[in-house]
Amino acid sequence: DLRKGADTMAKRRKPGSGSVHLRKDGRWEGRCVVGYDQRGYPRTKNCLAKTKGECLRKLKALREQCRSPEQPKEIESGMTFGAWLDHWYQTCSMPALRPSTQQEYELRIYRHIIPALGEIPLNKLTGANLQQFYHQLKHGGRLNRTDLYGPGLSDRSVRGCHITCWAALAQAVEEGLIPMNPAEGCKLPGEGRREMQVLTREEMQRLLIQAKEDGCYELLLLELSAGLRRGGLLALQWDDLDLGTGELRISRQVSRVRGKLAVSQPKTDAAARTIVLSPAVTEQMRRYRKQVDSRWIFPSPKRRMLPETLRQSGSC
Repeated sequence: DLRKGADTMAKRRKPGSGSVHLRKDGRWEGRCVVGYDQRGYPRTKNCLAKTKGECLRKLKALREQCRSPEQPKEIESGMTFGAWLDHWYQTCSMPALRPSTQQEYELRIYRHIIPALGEIPLNKLTGANLQQFYHQLKHGGRLNRTDLYGPGLSDRSVRGCHITCWAALAQAVEEGLIPMNPAEGCKLPGEGRREMQVLTREEMQRLLIQAKEDGCYELLLLELSAGLRRGGLLALQWDDLDLGTGELRISRQVSRVRGKLAVSQPKTDAAARTIVLSPAVTEQMRRYRKQVDSRWIFPSPKRRMLPETLRQSGSC
């Protein structure tokens, strides 16, 4: 029928030119991919028209409107994957990323992907090139602290590099720069997670006894009782804690971005929450409040405590 024929024609359109289909209300809809988010999912825009021809014209105009002024119309013979990856990140990806996520992407792109694959022409990059790159990352890609973690990157880091390559190459396909995405079909490390190590009651008691001697008893007590992460714990202010009811509001986090401390909202809605502390913990925090002359619940002696300081054993 007419709808089936329209769908078939849409599937045969040139890669990167978008798609058109007939809606139930009788109008034609055109849709095109204008970029990819940090997870590799496409961002799309659409247009509507009464006829297919008008819809195709609107779709072409929409694609031209969404195209970055610096976007190359046609692939140059010497254009490298590194040049395209840098362009894709700066114009298509970075504007939609949180500052902390930008830092992760830039580490992948400028310290791992471009040094290894950047000189390969974009239209010559193959799945074998990518597969060999992922294998090298897994077995010898770590750039520092190899004495603690070994020579290879974690499975999560390897998969992150793959997602970045895939998203950049998918955009190149949408732009008609390459006919297909060479990252499709690459084999990656599994997504298995490390088993969580849980402290026993005796271990927690020993930890809190040592914390009293080190001067960070309340910090570890709140961490153990509320299950907060470092960034959320160190972003707490006294206005977040109701010492009468024990309600603790988690609404921000502290992280280091490009060498500077930044306070931001939690990444997910689930991370922004209110919890109720036990009466014993609330009473301890009430006594602790009298010792602190700061709007931050856990300041350092000279300045607000840093996330990396909290990670170090015995540095409290």
